[in-house]
Amino acid sequence: MATMLGAYGPVRVANKETQEICDQVKNQVEEITGANYLEYKAVESRFQVVAGINYLIKLHVGGDDYIHLEIFQELRNGRKNLLTNVQDHQTKVSPLVPF
Repeated sequence: MATMLGAYGPVRVANKETQEICDQVKNQVEEITGANYLEYKAVESRFQVVAGINYLIKLHVGGDDYIHLEIFQELRNGRKNLLTNVQDHQTKVSPLVPF
């Protein structure tokens, strides 16, 4: 099913590209949450096409702990990834929705 412009697509299993996007903002995530993540693995993602791409990403950060990231990927400037929001204290079953 194609993603409509402006709407978030379905939840998908994260892939290598998703992990690379998360890795680029890891220092910022740790600064915001005040944590140093030994485990930091993208497990699910959704995206929304706008004047760039908005990503919602669920990461496993150890034990039963998960975090959600909102990242905006510019289509210009070399597809720069900008962390726009972090939601910690999530679980494996927390829905991946805009926050």
